[in-house]
Amino acid sequence: MEKVTGIGGVFFKCQEPEKLAGWYRDCLGVNISFQHGAVFSWPEGQSPERPGSTTLGFFSLGSDYMSPSRSPFMLNFRVRDLDAMLEQLRSVGTRVMEDIEESDFGRFGWVLDPEGNKIELWEPPEGM
Repeated sequence: MEKVTGIGGVFFKCQEPEKLAGWYRDCLGVNISFQHGAVFSWPEGQSPERPGSTTLGFFSLGSDYMSPSRSPFMLNFRVRDLDAMLEQLRSVGTRVMEDIEESDFGRFGWVLDPEGNKIELWEPPEGM
């Protein structure tokens, strides 16, 4: 059985992404490492030689990145084998979005949970 290996990110919509990112930076000390977000690094599981990361990202209220979900947030989960995870979810009737995105950051797929919240599944490349 495929399982999630960690939280790859938490993304949410807000009225003023730059201003909110600034508040997280100035008031909480979050190192904003890109325009509207931060990356937290950690070792994956009990293997310090395997790097992991979790992204905190802010999107404008008008963003359609979380569509078709109406929720103002989206979780990103790390997985070892995206294709196997998506097939496993299809087999139990989960709504799986057909697009898979591939980039230098790895492979991404999306599903909707039973309440319609969009979940991003991320298969990071080796060493990430």
